[in-house]
Amino acid sequence: MHNFRDLGGYRAADGRTVRWGRLFRSDSLAKLRGADWDRFLALGVRTVIDLRYPWEIEARGRVPHHDGMAYHNLSIEHRPYDQAEIDPDADPWRYLADRYAEVAADGVAELRRALELIASADEPLVFHCASGKDRTGLVAALVLSLLGVAEEDVVRDFALTERATGRLVADWRAANPGRELRWPGYGRAPAEIMRLFLADLTAAHGSVRSYVTDGLKVDEEVVARLRDGLLLPR
Repeated sequence: MHNFRDLGGYRAADGRTVRWGRLFRSDSLAKLRGADWDRFLALGVRTVIDLRYPWEIEARGRVPHHDGMAYHNLSIEHRPYDQAEIDPDADPWRYLADRYAEVAADGVAELRRALELIASADEPLVFHCASGKDRTGLVAALVLSLLGVAEEDVVRDFALTERATGRLVADWRAANPGRELRWPGYGRAPAEIMRLFLADLTAAHGSVRSYVTDGLKVDEEVVARLRDGLLLPR
């Protein structure tokens, strides 16, 4: 595992703090083996949300089965693209922010269900994609924003993936022998991508919360449950 982390510890606008040990984000859990699997089970995770395409799961596997652990495949991205082939001459951060906007527009049903599952979970939950960067980063940004976490902390959390970039690139090269990695920014997650995406979402919908309640049709009660479940009492 290269990109597994707890979303706890961030301070919300109302002075409360996001609980530790309740919500995790990750790269593909299909890689869990041995001691890592034991460490994962010790976290008490009871719900896994897999944001990948079904064909990715068929090709690369899913989290190992464990009694009492619910598994949900919610493929939020509907227009696949190959990041290794991004034009090196393009503005890469603008390009990726535009892909996130497509996910926000296309994945309405899946994003709504993901937020409902997170809000209803009373035990630890993890959501993930392949690298834990783009699809996972988008869901993390929505959740943290709904909790009232400051935008700078939201984009800072997104950018923590930069610590895993070297390993993500190494994994790609190992899985694609003889193929050229055209885009030098592969595996990168600078804060600018998330900053652009959130600005675009706010310009289109007024706020992240309005996008969630009006665009995704998530009930305000779900948002309230999300906040009550994931924020520590004052």
